[in-house]
Amino acid sequence: MTRYLCAPDSFKESLTAMEAARAMAQGIENADHDAEVRCLPMADGGEGTARALVDATGGSMHAVPVHDPLGRPVEGHFGLLADGTTAVVETAEASGLALLEAKERNPLIASSYGTGELMLAAVRSGAKRIIVGLGGSATNDAGAGLLQALGVRLLDGNGNDLKHGGAALADLATIDISTMDPALKNVSITAACDVTNPLTGPTGASAVFGPQKGASQADVATLDAALAHFAQVIESRLGVAVNDVPGAGAAGGIGAALKGFLDAEFRPGIAIVIEQSGLDAAAQWADVVFTGEGSIDFQTKFGKTPAGVAETAKRHGKPVIAVAGHIGTGIDELHEVGIDAVFGIAPGAASLSELLADAAANVTRTTEQVVRTLQLKQLHKLPLMGRAVKETPEAFPGEGLTTVNPAEGSIIAGRAAAAKP
Repeated sequence: MTRYLCAPDSFKESLTAMEAARAMAQGIENADHDAEVRCLPMADGGEGTARALVDATGGSMHAVPVHDPLGRPVEGHFGLLADGTTAVVETAEASGLALLEAKERNPLIASSYGTGELMLAAVRSGAKRIIVGLGGSATNDAGAGLLQALGVRLLDGNGNDLKHGGAALADLATIDISTMDPALKNVSITAACDVTNPLTGPTGASAVFGPQKGASQADVATLDAALAHFAQVIESRLGVAVNDVPGAGAAGGIGAALKGFLDAEFRPGIAIVIEQSGLDAAAQWADVVFTGEGSIDFQTKFGKTPAGVAETAKRHGKPVIAVAGHIGTGIDELHEVGIDAVFGIAPGAASLSELLADAAANVTRTTEQVVRTLQLKQLHKLPLMGRAVKETPEAFPGEGLTTVNPAEGSIIAGRAAAAKP
């Protein structure tokens, strides 16, 4: 009996990580009726992280009325893991670029207030630890809106609360943290962050990420100066230097707010997900590991889910196969990080809408064909991903499907009930 682990990320706009894992599992079971399969949805700290960790741990998603980057009411969600005390909040959920039409993008006024509302809701639901996924934000306010949602008062020289948006920070005179919600005092914050950008300067939040959020060159200069002033006031009033903290510029500077006001710990997103999901133990259990996501190319090796899964699996000497909706350039570079093979799932010429609609079926079909190929290698005594295989008396042609037992390095025969994903 071969043990397969299905540990993909989501396929953007088509499949959640769990849906992708189940599609893989179906393909495996179509080809290998003796298979034992486990589904472990994964993420890298970006979009889909809350759902992936909730599905991986048996937790729950919670809907919350919040405000989008322009202050309009929307429904946001946070995840509460099975332990009941760890919550996952994504900045993209309430403060994301995807919530705005292209013509609405304006980082001068866009606010992270909704992300703060999600965090506060998580705390009031009993969370003692919040994992905040930094990425995909439409904001460049250094987390000012988030702080205001948590009760912090940001005041101008006349004692008035600042308006929302990064540009308003130029008028900041006083910070009052005495009004911060007391429920946050015993809550630890972990920022899932894969960038090391400081808050300001040529590699800061405004210069690097501002243009994709709608900032002109003049806007970038305005925002960079406003955020630098914010950092100066934080240091003078709170005694915390945030400007040059690696990751402070993440999510439009939300990293700076989390560090300066909530003493957040910064960790790579994939490392957090690997830890919380129990991937290491699952990879040790498996004989073959499948992973994947919507698009794979040479950049996948820089902290993306398939690379993290592969690195973990290789610590236990397991073969890793990735499937993707789109395969870009430089995938040969992925072999050096532990991904043994990459397969595209597109069946041929098709429109994007067709590919998105048929994503699950395409993942299933591709995975099934990969497993059938692996079985041919086993039947003909070929090494499975470079491992030697020896014949044993138990292997007889025609008596059920054969599977590799890596622990014994042998081919064995027999049938077992297929495990459900």
